[in-house]
Amino acid sequence: MERRHQLHESLCIFLLIASYYCTGIGAKQNDIEKTTEDVENTSFKTVTAPKTQAIEVEDNMVEEEEEEAEKVAPRSREHVTKALHLASKATLAEQVHTQNILNQLKNIYMKQIHPLEVAFNYDALNVYTITEGEIFAKPMVTVTGPWSTGKTTMLNYLLNLEETKQLYTGAEPTTSEFTILMAGEPPKTTDGMVLVTDRKKPFSSLSKYGQGFLEHLAGLTMPSELLELITLVDTPGIIENRKQQERGYPFNNVMKWFTDRSDLIFVVFDPTKLDVGLELETLFRLLKGREAQVRIILNKADSVSEQELMRVYGALFWGLQPLINVTEPPRLYIGSFWTKPYQTQPELFLKEEISLLDDINEIVQNRIEKKIAFIRHHAILVRIHALLVDFYHKAFRQHSYLFKNSDSVAADIVSNPEKYKIYQSILAFNVSKYDLPEPHIYEEFFNITALPTYKELTAHCSYFSGCLLDNIERAINSDLPNLLDSVHPQSCKSKQSSCSGVEGKK
Repeated sequence: MERRHQLHESLCIFLLIASYYCTGIGAKQNDIEKTTEDVENTSFKTVTAPKTQAIEVEDNMVEEEEEEAEKVAPRSREHVTKALHLASKATLAEQVHTQNILNQLKNIYMKQIHPLEVAFNYDALNVYTITEGEIFAKPMVTVTGPWSTGKTTMLNYLLNLEETKQLYTGAEPTTSEFTILMAGEPPKTTDGMVLVTDRKKPFSSLSKYGQGFLEHLAGLTMPSELLELITLVDTPGIIENRKQQERGYPFNNVMKWFTDRSDLIFVVFDPTKLDVGLELETLFRLLKGREAQVRIILNKADSVSEQELMRVYGALFWGLQPLINVTEPPRLYIGSFWTKPYQTQPELFLKEEISLLDDINEIVQNRIEKKIAFIRHHAILVRIHALLVDFYHKAFRQHSYLFKNSDSVAADIVSNPEKYKIYQSILAFNVSKYDLPEPHIYEEFFNITALPTYKELTAHCSYFSGCLLDNIERAINSDLPNLLDSVHPQSCKSKQSSCSGVEGKK
């Protein structure tokens, strides 16, 4: 009994010791885990804190680098001023001489060419018609091409407007209207309706394209040395998307109006937009016969490597080859037209830019000569038109009889001019066959005004003003060539000369 009691007591003591020991181990284990956790937390803090500080320092360095990049000095524009002779102004004598030439050109056109246009309804052919404002207009440069290729940025650069950004730019299509940039003070924007109403400006004939177009036409006047010499036209970007092509006005007809009157046409691409779609194909069809005025510009060329630039250059020519089917394709310039420093090939891009500026300077220097030559060519086309209508009318008179339906005779002559040898007969009047319009044009023409309503050329003569045909032939053969000779008379080469007189036949 006593022994059993001792065993029970020993067992209780053992259990007590075991319980205490286990409790101690647990406490130590908790202490160890807590210590380990503290160590881990401490090590995490000692490691991550420097990393956070490093990231903050790195972010600050990046921001400072970006600010420094923004502060990088822009490229000098001295070559622009030099190439375009912006610093040299025409003397008062030279300005008077130029104005005299243009006034005489206007008189020749209004008195010797325009009356024949009116008598034979030349405007109905839907060809180039001349207004008084166009005779005195400055050379025009039209800038076109796919959207977001840097067209407006290029204009801001040429006009030194990059800081003010008077012409808004962006990555999305931003130019949705035709913007005509002209010199003048104070700076102002003119609505299309007002622009075409001003007969002193060369845009009055744009009114025929309707109110929908005039809402997408604007004039922007600003003081500018370059705009004192030329007029710039910023056009909506070409978007190869049928929905976007629904512009609400005859876009192609408007583009043809501007390209027909432009001394230079810049078609701007960039390395990421080389696809040729329907709207771009249509543009190049409109430029048929105007290749001498077209300059293709590969903008943002410094955004790609030299090797990639060679591939892009070749791909652009390959894509445009079917659209420009001429022996001498338009010149292609590469560069980056803004003031930011070139990222690659600075010497090459600068030379290309100066060459393009030289092209602009050339149209400024040859402005008067080209205008006289254009008016003379226009007069030749008006004379051909009058002769053709006259031959159509003679054929009608010869084949009209008392008991014959005159309408059917006129319709047969208009539909079959070769049967009546109209085009063969006109060649005897010093007319080039290459200047003759297609016969189908006159089918449309005589649908507007019936053939019997016209008079013969011999009927357009008067005692005081002479014969209309004689007047236009005198302008073509003597008056306009003499006026061209007087543009740079020997006496005007001296700065002391007044240059106020014009030599040649009046």
